[in-house]
Amino acid sequence: MKLFYSPGACSIGINVIMEELGTPFEAQHVSTRDGSNRKPEYLAINPKGKIPALLRDDGTVLTEFPVIAWWLAKSNPAAGLIPADLDGETRCLEWMDYLCGTVHPQGFTRQFRAANFASDTADEARVIAQGKALAEGYLALIESKLAGDPWLLTSGYSVADAALFFIENWASGRAGMTLPRKLAAHKEAMLARPAVQRTMAREAA
Repeated sequence: MKLFYSPGACSIGINVIMEELGTPFEAQHVSTRDGSNRKPEYLAINPKGKIPALLRDDGTVLTEFPVIAWWLAKSNPAAGLIPADLDGETRCLEWMDYLCGTVHPQGFTRQFRAANFASDTADEARVIAQGKALAEGYLALIESKLAGDPWLLTSGYSVADAALFFIENWASGRAGMTLPRKLAAHKEAMLARPAVQRTMAREAA
């Protein structure tokens, strides 16, 4: 398999999941900062121009973080990266949808790519402030709903934690925010995992 990723992007979460699985894969750097994700070579793979994308062994491509994460977890049940029971799996998907579909674009894309939301350059400061306020609210909600110790689900570590990790990285890094106590503990627990350490080393290379 081949994972198309960009350092610092949400693809870090899929990178973590693939490292957790322990199966060989190729990591292809496609920078979103220099616009490589909008070049014809990548658009031929993922016409959406989004990162991540996963080229599977059968030649087909999966896109969208929750779908890639779900497929990897379900295809490798022995890894235990998604709850085996229906309700647990549903809660895992619920978290990923919220983190990737709401917290990511509304809380952080507004801060990092304000021009996508602003009516003009003068409006960008308002958009950034709005994104930061939304992000603070989202983090407070996640903090209040964190069910495991320290993981998102009571059943333990899952692909949803990999999604939360990229949010925490953005919040405490590029956004300059202070993580609430439980989320800070969650991030520290993630950083202690060998799969995360290997991923961070690849991101820094």
